[in-house]
Amino acid sequence: MPFPLLKNDNFLRAARGESTPFVPVWLMRQAGRYLPEYRATRSKAGSFLALAKNPAYATEVTLQPLDRYPLDAAILFSDILTVPDAMGLGLAFENGEGPCFARPLQDEASIRALCVPDMESLRYVFDAVHSIRMALNGRVPLIGFSGSPFTLACYMIEGRGSDDFARTKKMLYGRPDLMAHILEINQQTITEYLNLQVTSGAQALMIFDTWGGALTEDAYLRCSLAPMQKIVSALKARHPDIPLITFTKGGGAWLHHSTDAQVRGLDWGLSLGRARRLFAQETAPPLALQGNFDPHILSAGDLAINTEVARIANDWKTGDVANAPSGWIFNLGHGISQFTPPEAVATLVNAVHQIKC
Repeated sequence: MPFPLLKNDNFLRAARGESTPFVPVWLMRQAGRYLPEYRATRSKAGSFLALAKNPAYATEVTLQPLDRYPLDAAILFSDILTVPDAMGLGLAFENGEGPCFARPLQDEASIRALCVPDMESLRYVFDAVHSIRMALNGRVPLIGFSGSPFTLACYMIEGRGSDDFARTKKMLYGRPDLMAHILEINQQTITEYLNLQVTSGAQALMIFDTWGGALTEDAYLRCSLAPMQKIVSALKARHPDIPLITFTKGGGAWLHHSTDAQVRGLDWGLSLGRARRLFAQETAPPLALQGNFDPHILSAGDLAINTEVARIANDWKTGDVANAPSGWIFNLGHGISQFTPPEAVATLVNAVHQIKC
């Protein structure tokens, strides 16, 4: 059955560097705990994993923010850690503690045994992508995603979140051969995982490099950027019409070292105007930038939200120089907080759609 025709293509047009009648906007983690309807569905599912692994529930929560706000893209409801879970590491979410793995990669034998999983173990993700695409009925495009090879490696080695990634860095410098094996397996897995999201219905893809910013510049180039670039190159060859977004949290200092994805995401640490001017000096700048509102401002009231949107819009215009990226997708500089008032998102989206660029 063919997918319904797309009615709002402004996100895709901006990603291609084309002009749009208004600045398109979507939000990282836009389906989440700040929405009471999401909390109700999660309660009905029984747990986060039960929610994420059920295509019907994943479809329901993906559409919830679109029913509230005139957002310009949907993003698959899932989690970056479904990939290492499929590798047999045993993912669980502990109350108040976040994700953890029962079998982290903390000895050589387990690392050497790591291999690309059977993609059928992730069938629930691909089924959700297809289900969401059909349920959207052409309302807006659907974004698929994955964590970056290095970001996944951090969780796989530490076994959970970390403040300093001490185990990961010990392996990176002490046993670079083991780290290289993990990154290679992750890279191969993510490439096929994202490829199958496209064949299931995803219309754009994003790679979340959440922890690349924890590295030195040299380690970032070797362990984060290089495997991401291999993924981007492989996917562009297979799906040249599918926009790719790469995002390294805390990576503004290395903006001149970046993948050749069509869209580069920015956190709030670097201004959009400066980023445009920096990329204008490159021989092959990205077509678009995505970002970069600090999500905590959503809790500061309507005046603060409107003021910051206007400031970012003016900053974007300062980068309007020859060869600069011409497309702009408004987003947060990181995921939305669970404590965000839902009405603040309405204020934000309305302000963005009134930007004159």
